[in-house]
Amino acid sequence: MLLPEDCRCIEDVRENIDQIDRQIVALLAKRGSYVKQAARFKQNRAEVQAPQRVEQVIAKVTALADELGANQPVVEQVYRAMISAFINAELAEHAALNTLDKTHTS
Repeated sequence: MLLPEDCRCIEDVRENIDQIDRQIVALLAKRGSYVKQAARFKQNRAEVQAPQRVEQVIAKVTALADELGANQPVVEQVYRAMISAFINAELAEHAALNTLDKTHTS
C-alpha cells in the first residue's frame, strides 16, 4: 500500500482506496456481528435505539477524528449513517428474537 503522497497517478489512488474499502467492509461485518449479539441483551426497542448511547459514540469518534487528523464532519456524518443502519438491523434482529421467544414459550 502506498502512502497518499507517493501515488503517481489516479490508478494508484484508486487501487489504494479499493484496499482500504476492503478493510472497512471487513470491519463493518465484524461490527455487525457484535450489533447482532447486542440485540440479545436488550429488553425493548428503546434500549436498541438508545439515543444517549448514539451521542456517546459520536462524541468518542469525533474526538478520535480530531486526534488522528481526520475530517470531523465527515466522520460524524459517516458514523450517524452507519449507526442508523445498524440500529435498523438490530431492531429487526430484536424483533426476530422476540418472535422466537414467544413461539418457544407458547
